[in-house]
Amino acid sequence: MLEKPGFEHLVENGTKFEWYGVRSNFQFRSGESFGKLSMRAKIFNLKSQEVWVKEVIKNLSEYYRHRPLAKPSKRIAPLLLSVLWLCAIAGVAFLWNLGNIGLVDETEPLFAEAARQMTVTGDWITPYFNTETRFDKPPLIYWLMAVAYQTLGVNEWAVRLPSALCAIALTCLGFYTLSQTERSSATDSVADVTDVTDVTEKSESIFSKSPTRPLFLSTPWIGAALIALNPQTIAWGRTGVSDMLLVACMCSALLAFFLGYTLEERREKAEFSTVAGARFPNKWYLTCYVLIGLAILAKGPVGIVIPALIIGSFGLYLGNFRQLWREMRPLSGILIILAIALPWFILVTLANGQTYIDSFFGYHNFQRFTEVVNKHSAPWYFYFIVVLVGFAPWSIYLPVAIARTHFWQRSYWRRQARSAQLSLFALFWFGCIFTFFTISVTKLPSYVLPLLPAAAILVTLLWNDIIAGKEPQNRPGKLEKKPNYLPRGLLVTYIFNIVFLLIIAGATFYCYNWLGDDPAMPNFPQAIQKSGLLVVGGTIWITAAMAIALLLWKRQQRWILVANFIGLVAFIIFGLTPAYNLVDLNRQLPLRELAKVVVQQKQPGEELMMIGFWKPSLVFYTQDPVTFYRLPRGAKDYIEESNNHTSPTIMVLGYPHKFVEFGLQPNQYQLLDSRGAYQLARVPRKAFLQ
Repeated sequence: MLEKPGFEHLVENGTKFEWYGVRSNFQFRSGESFGKLSMRAKIFNLKSQEVWVKEVIKNLSEYYRHRPLAKPSKRIAPLLLSVLWLCAIAGVAFLWNLGNIGLVDETEPLFAEAARQMTVTGDWITPYFNTETRFDKPPLIYWLMAVAYQTLGVNEWAVRLPSALCAIALTCLGFYTLSQTERSSATDSVADVTDVTDVTEKSESIFSKSPTRPLFLSTPWIGAALIALNPQTIAWGRTGVSDMLLVACMCSALLAFFLGYTLEERREKAEFSTVAGARFPNKWYLTCYVLIGLAILAKGPVGIVIPALIIGSFGLYLGNFRQLWREMRPLSGILIILAIALPWFILVTLANGQTYIDSFFGYHNFQRFTEVVNKHSAPWYFYFIVVLVGFAPWSIYLPVAIARTHFWQRSYWRRQARSAQLSLFALFWFGCIFTFFTISVTKLPSYVLPLLPAAAILVTLLWNDIIAGKEPQNRPGKLEKKPNYLPRGLLVTYIFNIVFLLIIAGATFYCYNWLGDDPAMPNFPQAIQKSGLLVVGGTIWITAAMAIALLLWKRQQRWILVANFIGLVAFIIFGLTPAYNLVDLNRQLPLRELAKVVVQQKQPGEELMMIGFWKPSLVFYTQDPVTFYRLPRGAKDYIEESNNHTSPTIMVLGYPHKFVEFGLQPNQYQLLDSRGAYQLARVPRKAFLQ
């Protein structure tokens, strides 16, 4: 057993700290341990023993909060390594190859072109796409893209950069929150003790840190990796739509709330409570309100409804809702939120009237929650599958991480320090969003994107316990656990981790059989099979599964996390990114090439029409309006009723078989170009009227 530390010559982070006594005038002896000191107090039967214990606790807490700083080299090295770690995560997950492929139909070009229209028209209030108003989303994402256009030019990098920066900011704030919570928990573990024995145990846990735990296995490092490196976050962090902006604002607001929540407790313990006299809440609560206002500008009322639901249910569960209400000063918060979000809603309503109200609040918010919109329906268990796949491979550990919180033990959580309640808060965060969108009738995979940071925090705290050797103990009455014993729940999870990776490997090998449904890239299954990327991807996952099996056999479970991480990063670099480039080559590149032909050969006044399908990227790349009709009858009626007589011809883009369905024979039009599954032709107007 390790010798207990002598408090005369504590060494913390390489700095010697001298401490010879406490206010009770009961002095430490040279090299005396805390245990010996407490025994000496009992032998002397000091009447002031309880007072003495409180003094020791206070001194320990003050020491840990205000301990002398380490040498500059000792402080700077972990900081620099942490910055490099965050840069590496951001580079792999969000920045690498960000603008090297074209915009992906159908959603991304809608946002990109609406933002471009703002820079062209100078109207920063009403979004437009293809000459029509676009009220699907509030303007914040358009504003950010427009600023990026003016900085980087109109290109794919500028379209996606706001989403990437939002994902990076969320990852960094998650890292900071976990590091602050870890530090606060260590301090609170001393302040919460009640007797001499607890003082001895807590002091040992704080000052005798394990030297065998590498920095890359620390809680903030793990948390940042899990927040950023999961399939859904990577996908939406690289896509130029409003989803990642909403997630960053909303989830950062929730993290800011928790930082403010713990700050109030530290102020109270330091006898510096500002709740009674302050006009505004603390800086982190203010940050929370600002971010909620931005979340509303990112996607509407959901930006405030979800955080309010999470924070409210969390406070009600712990029984401190009234105290939270006083601390947060919601009246000030509402004023801040309204000052940020309300002006645009007033201006756009004044400019567009009832049309905007019916479209945005009626169709895109209320109706999406109560009815199926755009055929986006799904069974009740839809989001179980989405989280399992979208948060893979970390999702395997979510059930154990949730069970680890013991959320049913309300009295236990009410006794805990606020900094120790992060896992419970993450559970409410996860559960409220999951339940809210499961109830919603319209279902899309991106709707549960905001719960992934909470899932990452839950799994991170579980792995923190695993790495520290704090796996769940046997229940009372059971035999003592044997050396290298693994709790049943964790053992089953590790085994399922292996099985799950093998299933992913098998799906990767044979997924070409399921990729032939998109008419825009009919030859893609053969192309990806021929590229060898499926073999590479499947082999990576099999190797990761074998590594985890070997680590489990060797009882080195702390490194299972690293094996999953290496497997995921290798798959992203060597499998997923090249496959994404191949998709672009087959699906989007032909449209971009035909857009160039349109720009070069379009005659003055000539109309551009797309028949049989809708690819809005053509509008962005041609920077011209496109008339779209899916059915032949509608297109013919439109041409008959059209008053456009400036050009006798129409440029038409479509699949070759769609030309036949429209009754157009090869001798009736001029074929300008053919790329991939598409062909571009110049058709006389009279050919449609025959």
